[in-house]
Amino acid sequence: MKMIIGLGNPGSQYAKTKHNIGFMMIDELASRLNVAVTKHEFDAATGTTMVNGEKVFLVKPQTFMNTSGRAVGQLMAYYQIQPDEIMVVQDDMDMPMGQLRFRTQGSAGGHNGIKDIINVLGTKEFGRLKIGIQHPKKQKVVDWVLTPFSSTDQPLIDEGITTGANALEDWIGGSSLPDLMNKYN
Repeated sequence: MKMIIGLGNPGSQYAKTKHNIGFMMIDELASRLNVAVTKHEFDAATGTTMVNGEKVFLVKPQTFMNTSGRAVGQLMAYYQIQPDEIMVVQDDMDMPMGQLRFRTQGSAGGHNGIKDIINVLGTKEFGRLKIGIQHPKKQKVVDWVLTPFSSTDQPLIDEGITTGANALEDWIGGSSLPDLMNKYN
């Protein structure tokens, strides 16, 4: 099994904000795989499909960013999914707009959603796909992550989402995280 978790905040007021890049990636992947992410279970919106005989879960936690671990932990326990079978898609302010980076482990780096997942799972060893949203120049961080992308940034994000969805399809298809890191980082 594989589970791809896109981090974000529920609600239409957050739909196009920088902190919801994970939800945007799940939406793109769901469209490509023809999966509806509409089942509500364990504090998350989920959708499942089979790819090459393997069950694939697409997940959008509905607990708000800072408590994402609750939904992730409940789903993993119920479906008996191991940390090496998940990929968490997150925003990263320390990377240029739209840039991608895969990681196999590491600290939360100040990201509260990742921090909560680490706390709930009891490990830092799980796959992550980070998408750069750049650090704000003059705005407070909370204001930056909760605002939409500018018209100049949107094409960079669109390209990042397209490339990121390609990379996730590679992972679903059997590419290892080190291979993805070599190809996409």
